[in-house]
Amino acid sequence: MTTDSLRVVVVDDEPLARAVVREYVAAHPGVEVVAECANGFEAVKAVSELSPDLMFLDVQMPKLSGFEVLELVGRSVPVIFTTAYDQYALNAFEVHAIDYLLKPFSAERFAEALTRARARLAAREDMPVEALVDGIRTKQTPLERVLIRDGSKVHVLPIEKIDYVEAQDDYVAFHSDGKSYLKDQTLAAVEGLLDPARFVRIHRSYLLNIERIARVELYAKDSRVAILRDGAKLPVSRAGYARLAKLL
Repeated sequence: MTTDSLRVVVVDDEPLARAVVREYVAAHPGVEVVAECANGFEAVKAVSELSPDLMFLDVQMPKLSGFEVLELVGRSVPVIFTTAYDQYALNAFEVHAIDYLLKPFSAERFAEALTRARARLAAREDMPVEALVDGIRTKQTPLERVLIRDGSKVHVLPIEKIDYVEAQDDYVAFHSDGKSYLKDQTLAAVEGLLDPARFVRIHRSYLLNIERIARVELYAKDSRVAILRDGAKLPVSRAGYARLAKLL
């Protein structure tokens, strides 16, 4: 890929909005729309299978929002946001995103965003996905679901279905109904997003859904183990037990 030649994916649930981007792209030689996606699941699949150079991503969509798509694929492909809602995290966009296009946008504004994207790509600058997502989420309520990318698929885990979260090197594993789902995230980041009235850090490596606890047993001096309803056993540190005791 050269910065003169760009393969782009257009993601928007409105066909007319996709048509506008496609029309503007046609005026730029070497820029090719390789996929149009009507929702976030299609976007994740397209990025996984086509490895595009750039994505034009709508913010408000059903099924998966643009921010959720960003969290799932943002490290794979640079993003230019398209939105009709200027209240959506514009400060975060201005600090961290390549660019955002406020609908309705002109061909000239589109060309400006494309120029900025090419400069970012030429400089090989990574998009600071975590910082952007954190900037958007700061005023939001605790998560209601966790999204985990598995190749071209997306697993959607409702919070109430999560038994516990376990740190595994540079990843975390979400345990639910006897299955484990790996995500490239830190346990501290997950802890900051979950409802503290429901999930408690019982150990440096474990976050536990307190609804899953059957009992806590003394394992050794100052050492305890949490027995879950399904029989799983998790270590509980002294500090973790103090946090847990406040909620039980």
